[in-house]
Amino acid sequence: MARPRTPLLSRDGIVAAALALVDAEGLEALSTRRLAAELGVSGPSLYNHVATKDELIDAVVDCVVAGVDVSAFAGLAGATATPTPTATATATGEEPAWRGALARWARSYREVLAAHPNVVPALARGSGRRPAQLRIADAVFGGLVDAGWPRREATSIGALMRSLVIGSALGSFAASFPADASVYAGVYPHLNQAHLLAEHQREIDDRAFEVGLAAILDGLEMRLAALRAGESGGTRG
Repeated sequence: MARPRTPLLSRDGIVAAALALVDAEGLEALSTRRLAAELGVSGPSLYNHVATKDELIDAVVDCVVAGVDVSAFAGLAGATATPTPTATATATGEEPAWRGALARWARSYREVLAAHPNVVPALARGSGRRPAQLRIADAVFGGLVDAGWPRREATSIGALMRSLVIGSALGSFAASFPADASVYAGVYPHLNQAHLLAEHQREIDDRAFEVGLAAILDGLEMRLAALRAGESGGTRG
């Protein structure tokens, strides 16, 4: 029998099948044996492309986060002259470019994870050697430094934003409240409307994320202004 013109397996095909399995049944369902059975191949055929389950999980996570948009960080090199928050608000009405880039990244990141929530626990363990995650970290850190943030601050901001997004993606605040009003009645007087939260899950969770994002970005604007004021004062001294 002639050999097929194209391989029966490819790494991209294996990762796509693994992601479909994780989306459907969760990370616990993923194993090289299960995946080989799903693909209709033997274990050794799979191992030619993916050696271990951990390598497979890394590839699945990286496949997901490859869709995160970090393009806005590429144009921040000229943002070092951005006005202070006060000048921005009263004179130009424009936001600092780095702020817009962070907001765009955070929303894109959250949207990508919302499409594949079962991947989030593996993502929360860190970047490791995953190329797509490392490219994101490189783009965010480099963009913030180009925009005038000190390297130490840029590292902290990247970690902070990632925590906001992953924390938001790990679970729903609204959905965690039982829809049974009797759970709260007479015991938790301030939660007399809590049974309605799950009904408005998406709206509440989206609003909570946006409130948190805005609070962080507002705080970062004030922090950068204080850092620059400190540098200026030190120069005069």
